[in-house]
Amino acid sequence: MPIAQDPLSVEVTLPREDVALVTVEGYLDVDTATEFQHHLANQLHHGRRHFLLDLSEVPFMDSSGMNIILRVYQEARELPGSVHIISPTPAVRRILDLTGVSITVPVSESVDEALERVDGLQAAPAEPEA
Repeated sequence: MPIAQDPLSVEVTLPREDVALVTVEGYLDVDTATEFQHHLANQLHHGRRHFLLDLSEVPFMDSSGMNIILRVYQEARELPGSVHIISPTPAVRRILDLTGVSITVPVSESVDEALERVDGLQAAPAEPEA
């Protein structure tokens, strides 16, 4: 019977009322992506609009993890809100760059940097619709 290489650990803290800091530790792949998705959906349900995804302890992420990040990004934008990836490991950063996810979803080096980006978004005037 195979033993999980690195079980997923997800911790959610709230630096602000509408901001969820989601710290992920372990492999983010087809076997663990559903658990990650449940945590994000729960935070959306509770009114969080901004998601800071700390991936500094994720040694590996496959397309399942990327799809969930892109899905929450789309849902957050409709609120309006945002998603920020924080300190991805080199292997995860490479995948984000190769797939173009890092072009769509901002990558920050720290929680403080991501919170500054959230503040910048909230201060920016809304663009008028054509």
